[in-house]
Amino acid sequence: MIRVLLVDDQPLLRSGFRALLDLEDDIEVVAEASDGEEGLALVREHLPDIALIDIRMPVVDGIEATRRIAADPALAGVHVVILTNYGLDEYVLDALRAGAAGFLVKDIVPEDFLHAVRVAARGDALLAPSITRKLIDRYVAQPPGTGSGTGVGLEELTNREREAVALVAQGLSNDQIAARMVISPLTAKTHLNRAMTKLHCRDRAQLVVLAYESGLVVPRNS
Repeated sequence: MIRVLLVDDQPLLRSGFRALLDLEDDIEVVAEASDGEEGLALVREHLPDIALIDIRMPVVDGIEATRRIAADPALAGVHVVILTNYGLDEYVLDALRAGAAGFLVKDIVPEDFLHAVRVAARGDALLAPSITRKLIDRYVAQPPGTGSGTGVGLEELTNREREAVALVAQGLSNDQIAARMVISPLTAKTHLNRAMTKLHCRDRAQLVVLAYESGLVVPRNS
């Protein structure tokens, strides 16, 4: 059973998400909160698999709530998925840096929403390729970085782990990475898991951000 916590200051939206989730046999909404402070208390109380958190809320916003969850070892099993009305903006990038597993735009179609919850609960492929491409586009719009690919922790990666991280940053799935590297999907996932451990990344989302910020991957406009 996938246990979900909803944190959003708009009751109507919370009700809509809950109605969708309650129809699914493998998903249970364990609690709801209307602000980040209340949400943090409920995360600690219920230890959900997924915390769906609005990015802009009173008292404690979604970015700060995400940061506190990511910093608490007792909450290591909680995957934060950010909810936003605004698509990919600086707030979302800040949330990913803070430790969010990914994000969803609130006008997402129901089937995609349910699929995203299940994907996030598995802890695998938390950023769909389309979302990764938006991240890439965001970095392309910025002045080129000056990183050399040897940022914090990157020197600890093996060549194969670095290759896998670079492919994740290009928007490839595990199966695509496996095909490109001529290895099994399980081995590809192992490379990524080891890279996340060495780089202290909670998930693929942070790997993508780190790959671009460090200069391991340099975006191209073409």
